[in-house]
Formats: sequence, C-alpha cells, structure tokens
Amino acid sequence: MNDLLRFITCGSVDDGKSTLIGRLLWDTGSLPEDHIATLHKDSRAHGTQGEGLDYALLLDGLQAEREQGITIDVSYRFFRTARRKFIVADTPGHEQYTCNMATGASGAELAVILIDARKGVLTQTRRHSRIVHMLGIRHVVIAINKMDLVDWSEQRFADIERDYRAFAHDLDFTSISFIPLSALNGDNLISSSSAAPWYQGPSLLGCLEAVHIDNEQSADFRMPVQWVNRPNLDFRGYCGRIAAGSIAPGDAVRVLPSGATAHVQRIVSMDGDLPHAECGQSVTLTLAEEVDISRGDVITSIDTPVECADQFEVRLLWLSEKPLVAGRSYELKLHHQRANATITSIKYELDINSGAHLSARSVSRNTIAVVNLSVNRALPFESYARNRTLGGLILVDRLSKETVAAGMIHFALRRSSNIHWHSLDVDREARQQQKQQQARCVWFTGLSGSGKSTIANLLEKRLHAAGRHTYVLDGDNLRHGINRDLGFTEADRVENIRRVAEIARLMTDAGLIVLVSLISPYRADRDLARGLLPAGDFLEVFVDTPIAVCEQRDPKGLYAKVRSGVIKNFTGIDSPYEAPLQPELRINTTETSAPEAAEMIAALIAQERKPA
Repeated sequence: MNDLLRFITCGSVDDGKSTLIGRLLWDTGSLPEDHIATLHKDSRAHGTQGEGLDYALLLDGLQAEREQGITIDVSYRFFRTARRKFIVADTPGHEQYTCNMATGASGAELAVILIDARKGVLTQTRRHSRIVHMLGIRHVVIAINKMDLVDWSEQRFADIERDYRAFAHDLDFTSISFIPLSALNGDNLISSSSAAPWYQGPSLLGCLEAVHIDNEQSADFRMPVQWVNRPNLDFRGYCGRIAAGSIAPGDAVRVLPSGATAHVQRIVSMDGDLPHAECGQSVTLTLAEEVDISRGDVITSIDTPVECADQFEVRLLWLSEKPLVAGRSYELKLHHQRANATITSIKYELDINSGAHLSARSVSRNTIAVVNLSVNRALPFESYARNRTLGGLILVDRLSKETVAAGMIHFALRRSSNIHWHSLDVDREARQQQKQQQARCVWFTGLSGSGKSTIANLLEKRLHAAGRHTYVLDGDNLRHGINRDLGFTEADRVENIRRVAEIARLMTDAGLIVLVSLISPYRADRDLARGLLPAGDFLEVFVDTPIAVCEQRDPKGLYAKVRSGVIKNFTGIDSPYEAPLQPELRINTTETSAPEAAEMIAALIAQERKPA
C-alpha cells in the first residue's frame, strides 16, 4: 500500500466539502490546540451552526469565503492515521471557480465527490467527475452527504447510486465506492454509524485507508531539466524532479530533443551524492560526457526515449471567459518548455451530461474539448495517460497572461513526423539582395471606413514609383477568393487573419514589401501575425479614426445597413475592436491626410531594421 494518499474533495456548491474535511481533521485528532481555539472563536463570529462548531471554517480562510459560505480557493491539509498519511485538497464547487478545482485535481490520486442527498446528481457533479477523469484520477468515492436531512433513506441512497452509475458508465474508473454519511454529525466518517443499519460498507476514512493506488506511469527514466547549475568552472549539473523511473551512476541516458547520449557520473542532492534516485526525487545529475543541455530538455533512458513533435491531439479544459476559437495563438507551457502554440482545429466538444461528441466552432468557459494543437518547434513529450508531467500543459494568453486552458496530450499527429522542412538554396536574404530592399509587412488596422485601404493604395503607388517591389493584401479583395468561405463570426475572423498572416509571411520571405489592409479587430490575432515574421519586419500601423467619423464617411454603406439591422457582428457596433497598445505608427486621420500618412509610413519603411 502507498504510504501517502493525495486526494481531493469536489462536487457542487454547498454539498459540504469543507465541513467534511474539517470534521475529518477534528475526529482524527489532527488539529493543534491553537487551531481548536480559533475554530471555537470563528464559529461564534462567522459560523452557520448556531451554538455548534462550524468545521468548514477550518478550510474557508478567505474573507469572501466566510461571508458567502463557499469555497473559492484551493485549501490543502495534511493529516495521518495509524495506517496512512494523507494530503487533501478542498476545491470549490462554484462553476466560475472550476479552474481552481482542476488545480487541486491535477496532483491527486483519488477524488471524493460529494452529493447532497436532497439534490442528487447535478450538472456540476457531472462536470467535476469528467474533469477528474480527464486529469487521470481513476479512483473515486461518492460521498452522499446530508443523509440525516432525508431521514437516512435507503431508497434515496440507492436512487442516487443508480443515477451516478448510469452517468459514469463511459468513464473507466478503476473503482467507485458509494458511502452514505453526514459530515456535520460525523456519521460514517471515521467509523460505521448506527444511523444507517442497512449500509454494511466501510466508513469514508476506512475506504481511504484501504484503497490501493497502482502506479500506472512509465517505468522508464524521465527527468525534465528545470535548471542548469553552473556555480564554477569545475561543475555543471542538470537539476530537475524525476518524473518516472529510476537512475544510478553509470547509467546511459539520452537527451531530447537533441538526441545526444551520455552516462550519468554523479547524482547530487542536498544530502550528498546518492547511489540511486527514483520517481519523485529532486536531484542534480552530472554527466561524464560534455553535452549541450538546456532548460526544458528531457533526460531519458537511452533505449526508451520520449517522442518529439510539434503537432498534437489535446484534450482541453477551457477556463477563460473569452471563447476558444481555432487559429488564435497562445503561449504553451509543457513541463519546463515554453513555446508559441496555435489551436489549428476544434475536433469536438464533450457533452458534460452524456459524454457525447458535439460539433463546435468555438468553446465556452468550463467546457471540455478535443483539439489539434500546433507549436512552433518540436517538443519532447509523453501522452498524459503515460506521464502526467510530460503530457500535461497549460495555455496562457500572450497579452493578459491569463491561464486560458489546461490540456492533456493524447498523441502526436502523424503529420508531425511525416512532414519535414526542406532547406532551399535561395533564401530570404538572397531574394532581398536581388530586389535591393528589406522585406517588410506593413499591417494596417482600424475600423471600417477609417481610411486603411486608401492609405495603403497611395503608399504602394509611392513605393512602386521608387522601384520597390510591393503587394497589397486587402481584406475585401481576399474575401473574393481565398477567404470567400468565411463569414464574420469571431471564429471566421480569426481564421481570416490566420490565412492572411501566412500569405504575408510567404510574401515577405519572397523579399516583398507587403501592405496588409484589414480591420483585424483582435490584438491576439495581430500578435500572431507579428510572431510569424522575423523581429523588426512587422510594422503595425493603427489608422485611428473615431467611429463617428467612419460612420459619417460610410464609403461602402455598411454602417447604414448595421443601423437598419441588416448586418450583424459589425466591428465597432456590436462586435469589439481592440486598439493596438504599442503600434509602430499611429495615424489620426482627423489631423493627417492620406497622402501625408503615406509619406510617414514610407519614411518608417526606409529606416534600417531594428530587431525588437
């Protein structure tokens, strides 16, 4: 039996998660005297149980939690019995705090899912069950709480068990246990209660003490490098936490993604050199051979290395209020690797209640979806089912730094290994020299009617007259051809920008000065376009014209159609426009004429390229 069990409590709001843990700590004698005194004091000031103790206050430490009587943050507690040690995470029940629940579940081996006996199986019960399954938890205990409020009805207990089993039939849990209890009164918590003579199973604590957790992770050695330790000329060590397997001095290892091989010379720890190290230990390895290793590289067994790929199928839990749409760029964090990532397609959304695969073009908050994801370089990984450390990732918004998704890698896409980049003898630099110019992408952004296309047209005429090789990618013109299949929903706008950005990248690689004229309302999409080009080659020009002026001009009659209700999802009216924060050039067209603007941009293009 494992000496330590990490588990979480989860379920819908007010099901009694914090009360259950608080009572467990109380009944197992795990509370120091000062905590007991504080509980008595807090129960009088903030409690919800009259003269009795409010055990939930042992976990709900935030002021907002006490005021609202809910769990918001994740609380971790340690306790032990004669048979086992435990670390328990009390996670929120509210849907808006699902990200905190997922955080608590990510390191757990078992989930205690609470169900209020009066309410039965709820949507949030199903959501949390699918999330713990998604995160690799295979042992669950269904704690049917508040049985005292339904007079310890055996029939009610049986109905809830039947409903939950019917829901969870497609979830391959290794074990599911059902326990009737009253967390507040302590019935069936530590020992069996006479309140339910019809229940012959173990108490909750007895179940937790007895459950056996198999280590289903890879037995092959894996250690992602967190830090290269170089304190002096005589020492170079590679620090990290062993994610799987074991290692000893003299063992042969392989480093990914480079593929270099070496032998372990020493295993250094705070307690001195070790003869052996295994999964879970944080160590520093020194190698007998000189090998180029950086943060994020993975040291593995020489005969069973991990894969490297740049395209994956990933299951995502979407956490952001902004919906997920394919084509948008994010920062990816996979163990100690960082990369630029794009969700290239949404394969399907998972129905929380039935598990059905639903077609989706966008994904809303707290929804689980399976997507294809592409990164800008090959990363060493293993599937999440095989190794949580090497298969679990998060996506971060590049501008706001918000964590927008937690993801689990299923596998690398076949195209990732079948498609290779071919080196060509004539490169970008040769094409620039032939044209005697520096390639640039001038990206015009602004509201409809701001004057983007007018300025771009005048600029191209000026550059053409000066002998420059140019091309204008105008949003309207492109929608007659390559983008004619796209509408104006957020998902279609993102795909529109992605395609145009890729075309602009190819044209600048051909040595051209490319003038892109698009509304491009979202900063994230413009940031994606910038990231495709070498530093200094992307020039963002914000044609800043007030919407009242744009509407007064209305050269295409679009604003009139919007006001009459003919057109929906129109930028600036019923669809947002996110103005650039730091454009290379901002043009106020109420103060600067189109010819003057063209001259200003021409001067900017003529400047020597300065890497960002």
